[in-house]
Amino acid sequence: MGKFLTSRSEDYSQWYNELVVKAGLAEQSAVRGCMVIKPYGYAIWEKMQRQLDNMFKETGHYNAYFPLLIPKSFFSREADHVEGFAKECAVVTHYRLKNDPNGAGVVVDPAAKLEEEYIIRPTSETIIWNTYKNWIQSYRDLPILCNQWANVMRWEMRTRIFLRTAEFLWQEGHTAHATKEEAIEETMKMIHVYEQFAREWMAMPVIMGHKSDNERFAGALDTCTIEALMQDGKALQAGTSHFLGQNFAKAFDVQFTDKSGKLEYVWATSWGVSTRLMGALIMAHSDDNGLVLPPKLAPIQVVIVPIFKKSEGLQKISERVDPLIAKLKAMGVSVKFDDDDTQKPGWKFAEYELKGVPVRLAIGERDLENGTIEVARRDTLTKETLPIEGVEEKIVTLLDEIQQNIYKKAYDFRESMITKVDDYEEFKKLIETKGGFFLCHWDGTTETEEQIKADTKATIRCIPFDGEEEEGKCMVTGKPSHRRVLIAKAY
Repeated sequence: MGKFLTSRSEDYSQWYNELVVKAGLAEQSAVRGCMVIKPYGYAIWEKMQRQLDNMFKETGHYNAYFPLLIPKSFFSREADHVEGFAKECAVVTHYRLKNDPNGAGVVVDPAAKLEEEYIIRPTSETIIWNTYKNWIQSYRDLPILCNQWANVMRWEMRTRIFLRTAEFLWQEGHTAHATKEEAIEETMKMIHVYEQFAREWMAMPVIMGHKSDNERFAGALDTCTIEALMQDGKALQAGTSHFLGQNFAKAFDVQFTDKSGKLEYVWATSWGVSTRLMGALIMAHSDDNGLVLPPKLAPIQVVIVPIFKKSEGLQKISERVDPLIAKLKAMGVSVKFDDDDTQKPGWKFAEYELKGVPVRLAIGERDLENGTIEVARRDTLTKETLPIEGVEEKIVTLLDEIQQNIYKKAYDFRESMITKVDDYEEFKKLIETKGGFFLCHWDGTTETEEQIKADTKATIRCIPFDGEEEEGKCMVTGKPSHRRVLIAKAY
């Protein structure tokens, strides 16, 4: 089945779109710009969600839920915020339908117009901070470390499944603090949580840094980001954490009495990742044969394909592998025994390769006689025949090796695609011919940033945390610069 995919080198975008559908991850829906996440795709998202939720709770956060609909007036209270989202908002104006008296079907009842329209949440800062006003009176009520798993809607004109859809799933953390220092510490803590998740679970190396003023979240004083590199040389923003200062507290009059009895405004953060991580996972690792999934996020980590001619043979194989399945499950490995007799083994091999199952075991009647089993790994497409006795230990070790190998391959590729450039003409040439990440000097002005984007369609992805101070000259204007920034074309 994998051979029916367009190759990445031929058309990367088409390869991605085909893979999403053929691997059974998601598909377009009847609602413009929205997707249906299919069971296999949702199983991957559930694994992501479960691990992230554990990490949030380990750092003291708890989950809550806030309304989908936000009064329009709330968006008027924070000017930068509303300006950032105004063009993406879906608006609810009526609350009732009726049958058209002329027989034209169902129509909106004009008599059911809302006094105030509602916005379907593009993000929840406004409704949450309006709520926090009721929760916070004194320093004893702080900090609030709240997270919400939800869907949001942003009316995107150009959509692509997982990467940019009108409706998507995400988590959004919203925290309230007594001091600026606590809020900044929270902002940094959560971007490091995202980096750890990307590295240890997604096997995806990322670069952490601050967004430029032009690229930061609407209403934030500082936005931290993790930036990943896809196989086509484009960057993808994989997660963000925002220091909101006191902007939303002032907009919604959220004050508290501090220990000295003085009234102060609360300090805020917000942070989130979304189903965009699914797109990142696909594009960072997969190949022309299909998905390549890190074992930690694979819905099926091991599949066993029996090779038999008659039902008696299947019965013998089943009896032999049942103890192996039990042992693997006891070791925390998810296993599927595919005893479907309507498809041939070759078809199954291609199907599980397409779906990115990390380890495939094949066993036939001759293997039963020899006490062996064939072990194939998805990341390298290699296989070996091993004794079935004790093979479960080898498989668990192999899953760890695959996880590490997938990360190393992505890391090595990323490192090979980082280029230092000081000359603007050279940059403009390399951004088209090589792609990837570029470390360049920038004079810090919005005008220069916008010129780079206009000339090349590349953007400043971040000012890296680990970037050392280095005196230089902006590659565009020649003005002084004290450190390099990360620039790339991006999704």
